[in-house]
Amino acid sequence: MELKDLVLKNRSYRRFDQEIPVGLETLRQLVDLARLSASGGNLQPLKYILVADPLKNAQVFSCLAWAGYLKEWPGPVEGERPSAYIVILGDKNIRQNVGCDHGIAAQSILLGATERGLGGCMIGSIRQEKLRQVLEIPPHCEILLVIALGKPKESVEIEAVGPEGEIKYWRSDDGTHHVPKRSLDEIIVG
Repeated sequence: MELKDLVLKNRSYRRFDQEIPVGLETLRQLVDLARLSASGGNLQPLKYILVADPLKNAQVFSCLAWAGYLKEWPGPVEGERPSAYIVILGDKNIRQNVGCDHGIAAQSILLGATERGLGGCMIGSIRQEKLRQVLEIPPHCEILLVIALGKPKESVEIEAVGPEGEIKYWRSDDGTHHVPKRSLDEIIVG
């Protein structure tokens, strides 16, 4: 699959086939892609927690908020929740501010997941202290992102931003998730 195809398939999926597991070895392979990715100053301050156990998944799920633009939707229902999570941490003993390292790592993880027929969603809306307790995260590690992973159970369509300029994603009656994207000419300056 060409890179552009991977990028087009790599959407923020929020509903998954919960019955299809994602194993720890797959999560390790995805984190290995992140490990091999660029890091500011090559300091490599990121650490990862892998979660693929259904009971632990439920605990992590309770620490997350889903789809801010879909105010009436509380998140995926049982049976449509992620099969696994990768929690990205910044080790403050290595570097106080990780810059954009976690974004680079998360994109590498999600492209690798897409290549394997999986989907995911970067989640930054996290009940930090609750997740810290659930996963026993040490105080020197900052919680940066949670990546939800699984076999996608929804269709996500990219479309052009309409004439009103509305960029909020939305769901149609058939459950398709629509994501407006600005045009290339609009985002290139000069």
